[in-house]
Amino acid sequence: MSDTPPPSPEFGTPLPVEAAPEVLAFLRRRRSTSAVTLAEPAPTPAEIAELIQLATRVPDHGKLAPWRFVVLEGAGKAEFAGRLGQLAQARGDAAAAAKLVKLKTPPLAIAVIAAPRAAAIPEWEQLLSAGAACTTLTYAALAMGYGANWITDWYAYDSEACAVLGLQSNEKVAGFILLGTPREPPLERERPDPAQLTSRWGG
Repeated sequence: MSDTPPPSPEFGTPLPVEAAPEVLAFLRRRRSTSAVTLAEPAPTPAEIAELIQLATRVPDHGKLAPWRFVVLEGAGKAEFAGRLGQLAQARGDAAAAAKLVKLKTPPLAIAVIAAPRAAAIPEWEQLLSAGAACTTLTYAALAMGYGANWITDWYAYDSEACAVLGLQSNEKVAGFILLGTPREPPLERERPDPAQLTSRWGG
């Protein structure tokens, strides 16, 4: 859906700060898409690669790259959801099984895995960077014209589910970014009043 992107800048290239009013307009209207409305077409392999490349440009103190990405699509995604369903069924947890519809319906999901490194940078900052990768991935997909929804749900926190996904002991699921083409446009929802959330420190 996106036009051919310009090449990424090479290391050391000057990147002047420029106003981008179109980005501000996008952010004013940004809205996540309901997962159960997402259908084909999904981002192409080239677009997936571009989305992940954009997600790696988030703030990353210490240049640690404390995250990685797992693409779930096609038969692999169906098998992953099926194995989660088997976990829920073995536990007699019908509610957990029902929640898998959000994962099963969209044609594509990208799991963002927080993978903190042993470094002077606090783990908390590295986890925040993984969250920023989720945000950028979501926003970039929306900017391409696709629908996107960032979820976690029980299988992001369940140790057996994380083992199915292939996580290491120090890793966490920062989010599953669900992607596709919305069958219906999302409706604007109520937003908080920024004035009620803002203060100025006065000493």
